[in-house]
This record gives sequence, C-alpha cells and structure tokens, in this order.
Amino acid sequence: MHLYFLCVRIAALLGHKKARKLVEGQAQALQKIREARSRWKAEDKKHADDGPIWFHAASVGEFEQARPIIERLKQEHPEKRVLLTFFSPSGYEMRKDYPVVDLVTYLPFATRRRVRAFLDELKPGVAVFVKYEFWPAYLRELKRRKIKTFLISAIFRPKQLFFWPWGISYRNLLKAFTRLYVQDEASAELLRKYGLDRVTVAGDTRFDRVSTIASREVELPLIEQFCVGKTIVAGSTWPEDETLLARYLEERDDVKLLLVPHEINAEHLHRIFLTFKGQYIRYSEATSGNIATCRVVMVDTLGLLSQLYRYATVGYVGGGYGAGIHNTIEAAVYGIPVLFGPNYYKFREAKNLLKNGAAETVNCYGSFRDAMDRAILQHQEMGDKAKAYVASELGATSRIYEEIFQ
Repeated sequence: MHLYFLCVRIAALLGHKKARKLVEGQAQALQKIREARSRWKAEDKKHADDGPIWFHAASVGEFEQARPIIERLKQEHPEKRVLLTFFSPSGYEMRKDYPVVDLVTYLPFATRRRVRAFLDELKPGVAVFVKYEFWPAYLRELKRRKIKTFLISAIFRPKQLFFWPWGISYRNLLKAFTRLYVQDEASAELLRKYGLDRVTVAGDTRFDRVSTIASREVELPLIEQFCVGKTIVAGSTWPEDETLLARYLEERDDVKLLLVPHEINAEHLHRIFLTFKGQYIRYSEATSGNIATCRVVMVDTLGLLSQLYRYATVGYVGGGYGAGIHNTIEAAVYGIPVLFGPNYYKFREAKNLLKNGAAETVNCYGSFRDAMDRAILQHQEMGDKAKAYVASELGATSRIYEEIFQ
C-alpha cells in the first residue's frame, strides 16, 4: 500500500493530472475537516459533540449507491452532519459541490499515521463504505475504536482475494464491519462459508436511485423533437462502441442516434468527428431548426444521460470493450431493451437483464447489427421485461437505512 501511494506521488511530480489532484486533495483533507468541525460547533452547539456520519465512495458509481441513503438520512435527520469522501479525483471533481452533505473531501492516504489523524479530527459516529472499498488501515483503526462500520451494496465472488487459500488476512478485514449488506444471496452464502455471518441480503441501492430519477421528468424540448421514430440512445460510449454505432447508421437509414460519450475531452471529440465523418450536431449547438433534420446528436453536456434514456427505442450502454460496461439499469428503468459489449461478467444486473430476456450482448459488428435489429423489432416486449426486472429489485435503500439509522 505504501508503495502504491509512493507511485501516485511520483506520477504527480511527473505531471500526471489525476495523480496531482489526488495528492493535493488528500493533503488538504485534514485541514478541511478541522475547519468544518469548528464551523459545525459554532452553528449548532446542541449537536456539536454528535459524531458525524461518514460515507466513503471510491468514485461516482459507488457514490450513486450511497446517494439514496444519504438523501433519506438528511431528509429525516437534517441535524445530522454528513461527511462524504472520495478516493478518485473524477468522483471528487464531479460531486465536490453536492449540496446534501455537509462536507465533501478526499480520503487521506491510508497510512497508519494519516488514518489516526483523520479519525482523531473527524470522530465519526458511524462509517459507511460502498461496494468494493476495503482499506486495511482504516478498517483496523475503526474496529479498534469500536466505531460502527458498514459495507453497503457489496458483491462478492469466489475469485476475489478474500477467498484465495492464502487470503485469511484479507478475510479478517471483513470482520471489522459491524454488518455487510450484500446485493445477492450468492454473496451471502460465500461469506457464510468462510465464517462471516454478520450479513444481510439487501440488494443494490442503485435500483432505487434510478427509479427516483425516472420519476422526475425533466423537460428537454429539443431532445423530444429529435427523438421521433426509431432512436438509439447510446450512453457512456468509447471509440469501439462508436465505431459499431456509426456503421449501423450507414446501413439503416430509418434510425436516429443520440450519442452520449463517456468523455468529452478534445481527443475523444476529435475521434467522434472522424468516426461519424462530421455528420452530427452537438447538443450545445442544437436549435429547433437544425435538430429536426439530422440523424445524429452528440450530447456534449454533462449530467443528462439518466434522463435521455427515456426517449430511446433501444438503449446501448458503452464500456463493454474496455474495463467493463457502465450503468445498464439507468436505461432499463425506462422499459427499453438494453444492449452492451462483451465485458459484462462482473455486473450482476447485466447478467440478470440477459437472463430475463431484457438485454442482448454483442461482441462484433455482425452480432451488434443482428441484436439491434431484434431489439428495435421487439422493443415493447423486451422493454416490459426490463421494467419488470428493475421493479423486482427495488427496496434496498429502506432495508439498509432502517437497520443502520432507525
């Protein structure tokens, strides 16, 4: 772990932007907490000594799993102070202004000295980690201080380090948690097999989050004007995804595409320009006059994707040709078929969508073309199955919240 942190610092010195943000951000964390604690004490002397609730998420995806619980907690107990930490610079940068919590900061590097300093300053009443966050130094110190510590929306697989023949020291880390809230029975059974029985099968809070988003319709008149007829909404796409989509549109002149790339930096935008031969309109430049006559709109505005899938005939979720697919339930909640690339095996919800006949996976252009044709033709039937699956998974937020905070 110390070697990893050293490598991050070296990368920062060499000019790596994300590494520099991480090093600078975690170095400022203790001072930010110290100032916040002083401010809280001045603002609310009645609850000055109450330990704040600390939520930690690696990045944006894990934050979305914590978000429904955070928002319910602050709604029902506005007097509670809530701290949100991130490890990832991308997570911090996207949510540093999240208004629901009292402070957002980086998590200090997990050395013994920094961990003790962090907990001395914060004095949390409860700590909540999300999904895959297992920092040994933090977990050991939380346990030593007898601070209630929970893991939510977790999922475990036999190939993880905890379950290797020599993984007993890692399994012992899991004993630091007061309770483990897992997504499925398979995870619970695996943990119990190794003597870890403080486990509750609660589900995945992201289903509650996407359901809430879907219920809050945002008016997007230009998008509504564009999405008439057969429309693919492709979210969080990478170059490999965009190549498939561009070729499909060349063969199917009756289909439109709403493209939402995962990154909108200059390099990716240039790739998109080349892939689509410049034949698209940027959403930031769209008008009621030009959007009606185009076939491709490239969304270069952040924060809209979760609302855009509602306009789709079919949703395509990117990332399946890289590290892994992005959020499939963000699309499925709207009752549409979902397509994605081959790297989906770590994603329980994707496998269940396939099992329920609500999704298809693709691994080359031929399979993409055939799957997209089927999904467009059967979009109502497949969409109904997608919506039913999402509905069957709701309720994790209440199960976890009521056990921890009531």
